[in-house]
Amino acid sequence: MKLTGLILFLGLIILYFLDAAFRLEMLSMEMLGHIGLRFLIGFLILGISVFYEHAIRFKSSVLIILALVLGDDIFDYYRHVNSFTPEVMLLGIYMLLWGALTGYVTARQIRKS
Repeated sequence: MKLTGLILFLGLIILYFLDAAFRLEMLSMEMLGHIGLRFLIGFLILGISVFYEHAIRFKSSVLIILALVLGDDIFDYYRHVNSFTPEVMLLGIYMLLWGALTGYVTARQIRKS
């Protein structure tokens, strides 16, 4: 579990620098919901289901992820929240990849022990 902790720690450092570069309010409930959703999607769907367990094909997972993210963006549009900026999209991609890496390493370490 040391490797999972290291990945989480390094990911938080990179997240801090992305926050400083993009000047986003990360501690608002809106942004916490966005980054949390994308991290969990990456963790569960990409990291565990696709890369570790091979339960879902990569093409199918991309379609599922696009549907979930598009649903989140439609919900934001309905609530009149403007989250469709390049900075938020790059942050979402980072959160998906960070979640996928964390999910894969966590599943591998749980299976190994």
